[in-house]
Amino acid sequence: MVHAWHSGIVPGAKRKIDEGTTGMELTRKEMLKLSLLGSAALLLPLERTARTQVSVRDRIPEGRLPRPFRTPFVVPPVARPVRTDATADYYRLTMRRARVQILPAPFGPTTIFGYNGITPGPTIRARRGRGTVVRQINALPQRHPVLGYRPTTSVHLHGSDSEPQYDGWADDVTQPGEYKDYYYPNDQDARTLWYHDHGVHHTAQNAYMGCAAQYHTSDDLEDSLPIPKGYWNGRPGHYDVPLMIRDAIFANSGELIYDDESESNLMGDVILVNGVPWPVMKVERRKYRFRILNASLSRGYRLALSSGDPMTIIGHDGGLAPAPVEVGSFRTGPAERYEVVIDFARRKVGERVVLRNLGVPNSREFASTQRIMRFDVVSDATDAANNSIPSVLNPGEGPYSPMNLQTSEAVRTRRWVFRRKNGLWTINGRTWDPARSDASVGLDDVEVWQFENRGGGWNHPVHVHLIDFRILDRNGKPPFAWERGPKDTAYVGENETVRVLARFGPRRGKYMMHCHNLVHEDHDMMTHFDVGPSGVDPATIDPPRPYDPNNPPPL
Repeated sequence: MVHAWHSGIVPGAKRKIDEGTTGMELTRKEMLKLSLLGSAALLLPLERTARTQVSVRDRIPEGRLPRPFRTPFVVPPVARPVRTDATADYYRLTMRRARVQILPAPFGPTTIFGYNGITPGPTIRARRGRGTVVRQINALPQRHPVLGYRPTTSVHLHGSDSEPQYDGWADDVTQPGEYKDYYYPNDQDARTLWYHDHGVHHTAQNAYMGCAAQYHTSDDLEDSLPIPKGYWNGRPGHYDVPLMIRDAIFANSGELIYDDESESNLMGDVILVNGVPWPVMKVERRKYRFRILNASLSRGYRLALSSGDPMTIIGHDGGLAPAPVEVGSFRTGPAERYEVVIDFARRKVGERVVLRNLGVPNSREFASTQRIMRFDVVSDATDAANNSIPSVLNPGEGPYSPMNLQTSEAVRTRRWVFRRKNGLWTINGRTWDPARSDASVGLDDVEVWQFENRGGGWNHPVHVHLIDFRILDRNGKPPFAWERGPKDTAYVGENETVRVLARFGPRRGKYMMHCHNLVHEDHDMMTHFDVGPSGVDPATIDPPRPYDPNNPPPL
C-alpha cells in the first residue's frame, strides 16, 4: 500500500527497493564461543571487518565534501492514520531498504533503511489521552548488503511510558518478513519523543541506516500557551519546526560508511538535518520553536548562533520546562531533545544566521562539523500570533512529573558506574543479560540514581526507559541551566557524576537502562530493572508475527 506521506528526503528524488542478500551473519555470542578474534574489543565478523576497512578507505576526502548551505531545508512528512476509532489512531509503517539522493551530484544515491522507505521517517502526531497503535512491518532484506548482518528490529518509542512488551525490549526482535503492533498510551505531558530501532546488537547500524523519526504529543496546557505553534509545512504561519541532527560518513559513491572505530564511537564529517546536508531554511522576523533532537550515534554538540543571539530553552525530553531559560549555547548528547525558541526579529531582512557546533570534549571535530545549518531572514513576520514566551510554562503537576519531587521522598539511592573494562562496555562491571535484573524498584517508589562515568575518553548519554527524571546535580554542582527540566537522558561526560531523581511508574515490568552512544549499547552497555513484582520476559508477552503482504492481517 502506498501512502500519501511516502515522499523523498529531497523533493523530486527517485528511489527503488533493492533487496540484496549478500553477506554472512555471525552473532557476537557465537563469535565469543568460537574465539575467532580472541579479543572482546574486536567482536566483528571477519567478512564485516574486511568490508568495513574497504569502505573506510573509500571515504570522501575532506576537500571533496559537498559545500554547505547549498540545499533547501525540508521536514519529514506527517504520518496519516489508516483508520481511527473512538479511543485510538492506527498507523501502518514498513521498514524498507531504499535508494535516495542525500548528497548532491556528482555523488550517487545512498542506500538506507527507513520507515516507509524514507529517512527520517514520518512524524507521528498524537494527543494526550488518545492512544496510538503502530503496526511496524519489517520488510528489510535478509542480509545487510555490506555489513552482512540479519536486520532484525525492535522499535522503541523513546520518551513514552509504554508497557514493557511495546517498549522496544532489545531481545523482542522482529525478523525480516514479520510485523509487530505497538500500543502507546500517550498519557504524559505534551513532549517531543522519537521512535527508532532498538534491536539487540544492531541498534546502531539500523538507526545509522535511517530507522529514526520524531513523534509529537500535544495537550491542553501546551495549547493554552502563546508559544510558536503550527506544524511547519513550508507555508508562512507555521513556526513549530522539527530538527533531527546527525552526522554520517559517506563513500565517494554516495553510500554510507559504518566505522565504529573498534566499537568505541562513530564520528562522521557530514552533518545532516532532517536528512539533508547543511540545509538553508528561510525564516521570518519573529520567534520560531525548534524541536532539536540529537540523532547521532555518538557525537555530542554544543550549539550556538553565529550572530551571538541567545536561544531560549522551553522544553526537554519530558516536555515543557517549568520556566524558560535563556542561554548563549548548550550541550546536547545523543538522544537528548531540547525545544528551543530562536527570535529572528533581532535580525534584519537579508541577514544570515548559522547554527554552529562549538564541539564537546572527545568528539572528533572536522572543519565540516563546525556548522549545522543556516537561517536566511527573508521577510518581516506574516503572523503575529503565538509569538511570545510566558514566564511560567509547565507547573509540573501529577505524580510522575519529576520537577516537584524532593530528595526527602527517595527511599534509596542506587549507584551505576559506566566503564570500559577489559575491552567490554559495562554498567557496574556487567554487560547485557536479558535474564538478569540489576534492580528491583517498588511501583511508585521515588529513588535517586547516581550515574558515574569512570575511565576512558568517552561520554555516556544515559537513557532510562519508562520514567522522566530531574537532574539533581553534576559533580556536586547544580545542573547546567539548559538541563533544568524533565529528562529521560542525561549526558554524563568524561569523569562526571550525575545524580537524578524519579518516581518509578506508572507501569509494572522489566525496563532497560543503557548508554545511548549506540555503539556502546550494541556492545552490551545495557542493563534492566524491574518495577513492581513482574518477572515476565517482555519478548514473550506479545511477540511478532509473520507478515504476508498478499494477505495482510487487519489492523
